[in-house]
Amino acid sequence: MKILVAITGASGALYAQRLLDHLDPSQHEVHVVMSNYAHQVVKEELPDGLKLREGVQTHALKSMNAPFASGSNPPDVMVVIPCTMGTMGRIAHGFSEDVLLRAADVVLKEKRKLILVPREMPLSLVHIKNFELLTLAGAMILPANPIFYTHPKTIQDVVDTVVARVLDHVGIPQTLVKRWQAEQD
Repeated sequence: MKILVAITGASGALYAQRLLDHLDPSQHEVHVVMSNYAHQVVKEELPDGLKLREGVQTHALKSMNAPFASGSNPPDVMVVIPCTMGTMGRIAHGFSEDVLLRAADVVLKEKRKLILVPREMPLSLVHIKNFELLTLAGAMILPANPIFYTHPKTIQDVVDTVVARVLDHVGIPQTLVKRWQAEQD
């Protein structure tokens, strides 16, 4: 599977890091692209920087030569994690001025999986309308809303509850979080 992870400037770089920690480049073709402001957020939130496994391919934001910038070579899945409301709005309205936005446009038009992980609150009506447009276009909106029935003990445990759901929707088995179990009679 070809997976593109796009990181934008919303707070929540740890979500992207934990997702990348669980994508194996020996099993999947993994690509990363970062928005301009994502670099500053990563610097602020991940003091040791973003750690990429050997084999992960990175691409410059302004390089339209990336393979996934064309409908003839789309990724199977694109995850924008975390996703700013600005990025979400630009994707919803078809702006494609850089490779991150172009890739999202390609994924939608080629009917591939586009998973957006917004981390914002409160939401305005504009945000909600963009959610609606993107959902109608085929995107999956997975807000970074953690679960607590697993009794997370650390920040990483909380983050992993979101990343586990992302992995579920990417189609990669995960063991980060126990699944909800039905009550025994």
